[in-house]
Parts: sequence; C-alpha cells; structure tokens
Amino acid sequence: MILTLDIGNTNMKTALFGSAEECKLHPGQSANQSINPAVARLQDMRMVEYWRLSTNRNRTSDEYGMALINLLRHNGIEPEQVEGIMMSSVVPQINFTIEHMCRNYFGMEPMKIEPGVKTGINIKYENPRELGSDRIANAVAAYELYGGPCITIDFGTATSFGAISAKGEFLGGAICPGLKLAADALTENTAKLPRFELVKPEHVIGRNTVTNMQAGIVYGYIGQINYLVSRMKREMGMPNIKVIATGGLAVLVAQESNVIDVMDGLLTLKGLCLIYAKNR
Repeated sequence: MILTLDIGNTNMKTALFGSAEECKLHPGQSANQSINPAVARLQDMRMVEYWRLSTNRNRTSDEYGMALINLLRHNGIEPEQVEGIMMSSVVPQINFTIEHMCRNYFGMEPMKIEPGVKTGINIKYENPRELGSDRIANAVAAYELYGGPCITIDFGTATSFGAISAKGEFLGGAICPGLKLAADALTENTAKLPRFELVKPEHVIGRNTVTNMQAGIVYGYIGQINYLVSRMKREMGMPNIKVIATGGLAVLVAQESNVIDVMDGLLTLKGLCLIYAKNR
C-alpha cells in the first residue's frame, strides 16, 4: 500500500492507496464499486482510507508517527503493509519532522516531488523550482483523470489556480488569499468588526453587520473566482475548458459559482499516488 501525505498550511491530508486486492470496502459499498475508479483504471490503485491531521510545526516526529500508526491500526492496517510513502509539502519548516517520522515509524524515506521525479507534466514556469508540489500533483491528477486542457482551483489557506494545456503543459496560474484567510484579515485588522461564521447568507444586501461581512467575503470571493476563470479561459483561447476544484472550502463556492465543472476533494492525493506509480 502507498501512503500519500499532502502537507498544507492548515491541515495535513493523508490517504492510503492499495491494489484492488488490498482495498477494503466501506460500509454500504458493493464489491464492484471502487472508491476511486479513475485511479484504479489508470494504475490499478484505489483509495483505502483518508484522514486529516492539523499541521502543527511544534509537533514532534513521534507525535505524528503515533497519530498515523493509531489511525492505520484503528482501520485494521499494520505499518508493515505500507510499502511506499509519497509526500507534498508547502510548509518547509515541517519537512524534516515528517521525513524523520517516516524513517522511524515506517522504515523508509518518503518520495518527494523534486527535480528528477517523473510527473508526465511539462512545467512552463519561468523557474520550475518555484512551483509548489501540491500544484504539480493537482495538475497531474487533473490531466490524467479528466484530460486537458483544464484548469485546477485548490481552495486552501491560499487559493491557487493552475492552467494545463491539451499537451499536458503546466502553463502557469494565479494565487489569491483563501476564503478563511480573507475573513480573518477583515476581523483582525478592524477595531469594531466581529468574528463571524463563514457561511453564505441568503442575500447580498445584508441587514446587520455580520451578514454584511458574510456577503462581502463569500459573494465577493465567488465573483473573483468567476472572473479569474473567465480570464484564464480567454488567455488560453478556449471557452469550454473543464474546471476541476478541490480543497475544503470548494463546496461553499461551487454552490453559487457557474464555472466549476468537477468537484474532487482528493485531487492532490490522487496526483501524489499517480506520481508515485510513475516512479516506482
């Protein structure tokens, strides 16, 4: 089985992928259903389990190791069944801790997205080393699973956009503050505005301060997403490009936006699994 780790600024998402024989069924799933049939068709790999841990720079390798071991064993999986680890990280300060954990608790070095690793994506960035490994994993999964040309949107702490051509070239993209980051900045840098729940109000014209803030952040953000996608399609010269969204807050935007075609909450982890399969 392959353990994938997507280390973000807020959460560390992890999923275990296995062959068809290794995968166990979730409650209510019939024997001919795979959790991730697209990956199964491409690499004969399916998702077995999925977990989220908070990204905490103060945690030790032992704390992360025991957390993962307990999650595995809670689902009837022993650490010895993990034959490879693939990781992506946008938090350099935590990389040594995670690598140390992989060595101590799984007896192996994790594979990382770095120069020399095959991805199948031709990166057209001016400096490819600047491109985040999570964005590369998203591009790989989107292109292999949904075809190109396509646009990816990852709704994380920051929201990142990626443009992939029909030939599998990462053309570039855009980055803007995430929804939660924008909401936090609004309340932390104003004296009288209160903290508020990040939900979509019924109307844009709010009748109290909280709904005013919710409308401004959520609907304003949706407008930003719609404009950026429209502009990217225009620059790519194709109006009918498929848009794939991932990330925790994607659902909030997708309910109102008309530019998102596919919602895939595990896009980055699927990309990591595909990259591992290309290199093992």
